[in-house]
Amino acid sequence: MTDRLVIAGREFSSRLIIGTGKYESYALNAEAAEAAGAEMVTVAVRRVNLTDRSKPLLVDYLDPKKYTYLPNTAGCFTAEEAIRTLRLAREAGGWRLVKLEVLADQKTLYPDMEETLRAAKLLIKEGFEVMVYCSDDPVYARKLEDVGCCAIMPLGSLIGSGLGILNPVNIRLIVEQSKVPVIVDAGVGTASDAAIAMELGCDGVLMNTAIAEAKDPVRMARAMKHAVIAGREAYLAGRMAKKRYADPSSPLAGLI
Repeated sequence: MTDRLVIAGREFSSRLIIGTGKYESYALNAEAAEAAGAEMVTVAVRRVNLTDRSKPLLVDYLDPKKYTYLPNTAGCFTAEEAIRTLRLAREAGGWRLVKLEVLADQKTLYPDMEETLRAAKLLIKEGFEVMVYCSDDPVYARKLEDVGCCAIMPLGSLIGSGLGILNPVNIRLIVEQSKVPVIVDAGVGTASDAAIAMELGCDGVLMNTAIAEAKDPVRMARAMKHAVIAGREAYLAGRMAKKRYADPSSPLAGLI
C-alpha cells in the first residue's frame, strides 16, 4: 500500500500498534504481533523486562530490528515520574520516539492533562519525539500539538475497558484540526471498534488488552489487522450520505 503512516519522519505500512502487556508469555505476544502485521510495539518501561538476563527478555521474542519499540510511561502519575522513566529508556536503548502518558488516578487511569502538557514541553526540549496519550478534549489536543508532540493519541474510552469509541464527535474534531497523526489509544474491545476509529479519519489505532485478553489472542490480532485496513479504506473511499427515506438502487422511471 502506498498509503503509509508517517510519524516523526518514520514510515509504517501498518496502522495498528500493539502493546506488550497482559500476554501469557512473550512467545504469545510475538505470535500476536506477527498476526497483527504490526511494525510498532509499545513497551511499558517500568514493567517489561528489557535488561535482566536471568529472566525472559522481550527483545528475544520481539526483535527491535524488526519492530519499532515505543517506550511508554505506563504507571506514572506525575510529570517527574514520566520524564525520569523516559530518560532511563533513552539510556537503556537509545530510544527517542516515546509515548507519554501521565495518569490522574488508579481507578480510571484517565490522563492528567495538566501534568501531561507539562511533561511534554520538558521532554520535547530534551530532544524526545513525543507521541502523547490524552483525553478526547480538542482544546488540549491542540495545545499538545502546538508544543511539538508528533502524534496525538486520544482515548476511545478508559484503558482496558473495552467500551469502544464513546465520543466519536470529539475524536472527529481532533482529527479535523490536527496536522500530526491522530491515533486512538485505549478502550478498543473488538474489531468493529477499531474500524470505527479508522472510519472517523484516525491515522491509526493502539491497543493491548483487546488482543491480549481475547480468548484467542492471535486470531483477534488478525481480526484487528483487517478491521484497521477496512476502516481506513472506507474512510478514504468516502461513505454515502445518510438519508431519512429509502432511495431505490435502480431508477423507478421507464419500468416495464
